[in-house]
Amino acid sequence: MTLGIVIAAAGRGTRLGRSSPKAFLTLAGAPLVTHAVRPFLSHPDVVRIAVVVPDPEAAASVPGLDDPRVTLVRGGAERQDSVAAGIAALGDVDLILVHDAARPLLEPETIRAVAEAAALHGAALPVVPVPDTVKELDGNGVVLRSPARDRLGLAQTPQGFRAGLLRRAHARAAADGFRGTDEASLVERLGEKVVAVPGSARNFKVTTADDLKRAEELLSRV
Repeated sequence: MTLGIVIAAAGRGTRLGRSSPKAFLTLAGAPLVTHAVRPFLSHPDVVRIAVVVPDPEAAASVPGLDDPRVTLVRGGAERQDSVAAGIAALGDVDLILVHDAARPLLEPETIRAVAEAAALHGAALPVVPVPDTVKELDGNGVVLRSPARDRLGLAQTPQGFRAGLLRRAHARAAADGFRGTDEASLVERLGEKVVAVPGSARNFKVTTADDLKRAEELLSRV
């Protein structure tokens, strides 16, 4: 079972308040994207990795992106466009896993769990429990209801799919002008089943300066 990986690393990361693209900020001595790519390079079934960046030429010297399995791809206007470009660059693979470069603490166990579930069911993603009570609000900030927390989860990446299914989902979304918040949402709208596997608290997304500090502290303990 061959795996193709798309690393979404083209975002600006404006909430971090930095001038450089988020994926290229230094974390524990290496760019964020280097940490994101590293666990996939160690997986025996990964044959191609498309790293989607703002400027492929500028990213060519980034540590970890010189592996022969890595292809640098120019990103699009939005994340969905960037991921589509990465998928197109992978060629013929059995499964495709899409991962955010802003999640630098991905563990090999999560990759294995997602890949195995995607191979078996067609689509899978890691999910962590919702720790707090959730309220659904109307447009005026009035609480409508409190959904049962045990049926809710927070989606993470990598999200894995049989290659043909993900390509079909992206093609349908493009034809319909649909914009999803993640790849699973594109597959869901086809009526296909997406299976959840246990995520990890370590696999959080670096969005704010506090997140960056937390990731630095966790990596320094390794």
